[in-house]
Order: sequence, then C-alpha cells, then structure tokens
Amino acid sequence: MWKPGIAEIVIVLVIVVLLFGPGRIAKISKELGSSITAFKEGLNESRKDADKEADKQDSETDKTDDQ
Repeated sequence: MWKPGIAEIVIVLVIVVLLFGPGRIAKISKELGSSITAFKEGLNESRKDADKEADKQDSETDKTDDQ
C-alpha cells in the first residue's frame, strides 16, 4: 500500500490551510476534540451500565443457586 511521505503531507496541510484558514482549522480541531471526549465519556458510561447489569444478574443467579 502507498504511504504518504513528508512532502505529500506538507502539501495537503498547505492546501487545507489555504481552503479553511488557520482560525477555522483551530475551531474544527477544538470541536473534534470535544466530540471525541464526549464519545469516550458515553462509551465509559455504557460500559459501567453493562457491568452493573452483569453484576446484578450474577447476584440474582447466586441467590437462585443457593435455594
């Protein structure tokens, strides 16, 4: 597979700066960072909920096994 070199990366970055401008790039980067943070927080929350549900089911299973 083709790997971009330093020259290609620099050319793409220059084109992006010319198209969007440095202020717009900073805004996009900030919004992207906020989106990633929110996604990670939601993922962690859903993992915690899944763990709580699994623990609840395990404890219910233990109670029925004891009887």
